[in-house]
This record gives sequence, C-alpha cells and structure tokens, in this order.
Amino acid sequence: MRRTAFILGSGLLLLVAFWNSVTWHLQRFWGASGYFWQAQWERLLSTFEGKEWILYIIGATQVPSLLFWSFNGLLLVVDTTGKPNFISRYRIQVGKNEPVDPVKLHQSIRTVLFNQHFITCPVLVVLYPILRLWGDPCRRELPTFHWFLLELAFFTLTEEVMFYYSHRLLHHPTFYKKIHKKHHEWTAPIGVISLYAHPIEHVASNMLPAMVGPIIMGSHLSSITVWHSLALITTTISHCGYHLPFLPSPEFHDYHHLKFNQCYGVLGVLDHLHGTDTVFKQTKAYERHILLLGFTPLSESIPDPPKKTE
Repeated sequence: MRRTAFILGSGLLLLVAFWNSVTWHLQRFWGASGYFWQAQWERLLSTFEGKEWILYIIGATQVPSLLFWSFNGLLLVVDTTGKPNFISRYRIQVGKNEPVDPVKLHQSIRTVLFNQHFITCPVLVVLYPILRLWGDPCRRELPTFHWFLLELAFFTLTEEVMFYYSHRLLHHPTFYKKIHKKHHEWTAPIGVISLYAHPIEHVASNMLPAMVGPIIMGSHLSSITVWHSLALITTTISHCGYHLPFLPSPEFHDYHHLKFNQCYGVLGVLDHLHGTDTVFKQTKAYERHILLLGFTPLSESIPDPPKKTE
C-alpha cells in the first residue's frame, strides 16, 4: 500500500508540475502574441462593422470546414489509391476499403456537403441571436488563455454527455432504422463519413453536442472557431480507419462501427459508467487503444487472434 501510494503520489506531482510548466509557457506565448491577435481581431471587426453575423458564419462554419476538407483531402488520397504505403499500413480493418468503393464514396461526399451547407449554416444562423443573449460572440475583447482552457474543458465534457445519450437514443430500434442506420452503412469508416448522417442526426447528435457548451458559456467567436475546428478534426481521426503514430487512437469508435452496440461516447467515460464497453475491453482492439508512440503498426505488434476454422 505504501509503495503504491508513493508511486501514485509521485506520478501525480510530476503530472501537476508538467501541466503547470506547459500552461506557463503557453500563457507566456499567448500573452506575448496577444496584442498581435487583438489587433487583427479589431481589424476584422472594422471590416465587418454592422455585418458581424457574416464574420460569425465565417468563423463558426467556413474556417472549421476548410480544415475539415484539408485534412480529409489527404486521407481520401490514401483511401482511394492505397498510397502512400507508410500511411495505408496503419489501417485498422485490414482488407476493407482497399480501395474504397467510389460510388459509395461519392454518395457520402454529397451527403456531407449537403449537411454542411444546407443544415449546419442555417442552424448556426438561427443560433446566433441565442448566443448574443448570453454574450456577443463578436465582442471586441478576446478571451484570456486560462478562460479559453476552462471553456475547452467544459465543451469537451458537455459534448461527451450529450453525444453519448443522443447516440444511444439513435440506436433504439424506433430511430435506428429510419435515421442512424445511414451512418452505419460504413462498418469500416473513413474520415469523411464522420459527417455522413441523416439531417436529424446531424443536428441532434453532431451539432447540438458541440454547440450547447459555447451557448452556455457565452463564448467568443475565437473560442467557437477553435472548438469547432478541434471537434471536426477529432471526429475525423475517430472515423479515419488508420491508427496513425502520435495521433489519438481511433480504435474505440472504429469498434463501434464494426459491432454497433459498444462504445457510444467520445471519451469513453460514460461507456465505462454504463458498461457499454465491456465487450470492447475483452478484445485486441482495446489493447491497441493507446497512443502509438512508434512507427510499427499496432495491428502487427498486437495482432488479432487467428480466426477459427471449422
């Protein structure tokens, strides 16, 4: 017990010291560049004076979408050609999407573009007056570094709770067949299908979990832009189908697409509390659900057991 307490206590102290060091350096960078960013922001406000809602739409939708398609454009090259090999070798479900079905892919891209332009944009326009009730997202003063970190933590927890329960609800037979089954057409997901969903699901399970946090916090547009960009990149990684070095593990959500009835959340916290990851924890995929810090694919270092032959 003493040895365990010593190890845990030492680890906790090192973690706190490391975290304080990182936040101190980031805060210094934030403070040093703060005047620069504040000046750029004020210049934008002057340019869009009287039309701040346009600036809001650009920051809340267009900037995150640009990052989404830039990242997915690179992944689609690998999905459609299987090259370069140094990326395709990290494929999670070996033998699937090699290459991806072009007809299925084109249909999915059309749906994603529809959701982004005809669902996301109108919904965010409607939410703009609601955001202004709590605090003008285009106010002049940018948020402080520590306030942004607090917001980010709150956004993440809010998304976990709302996505988990809305996602589980969509797996109820009443909603699954008519709504959520569309997203699960891809049992071996790729990055771009992270937004491939029925319009109702796109609003209820993709958009609202990401927007409720900023609404409650009365967030600045800069926080909303960074958060939406992070959320889109994160969900792309979760769906990409490749367990790449130094990026978050996609094994958790990839397993959900494979089996349907496990791993409903984002962080896995509520799955642990509700026991909806018990089967996943008994698999090799769970052993591979770690941050890959080397260059040997985990499918090679922790391979699936050989299939039983009759």
